Amino acid sequence: MAAAYILIELTGGKAKEALKKIKAINGIECVSAVTGPYDAIAYAEAKDINELGDMVVSKVRAVSGVSKTITCLVVEI
Repeated sequence: MAAAYILIELTGGKAKEALKKIKAINGIECVSAVTGPYDAIAYAEAKDINELGDMVVSKVRAVSGVSKTITCLVVEI
């Protein structure tokens, strides 16, 4: 299994709707609006890194209002 935190920048005025759409994506376990340099942080799980990458690129980034993402993979230490 692969997991990641996705840091998300949103365009003004579209945050509420974008968060609803991101929450509905299969594999997104939770998403929260936050303060600071990013507008939201999502936690995602997938069967492998390729599925996780596809989720971010073709689903999360495709949501209207998402302007930028940074994906932080979870690692075991």
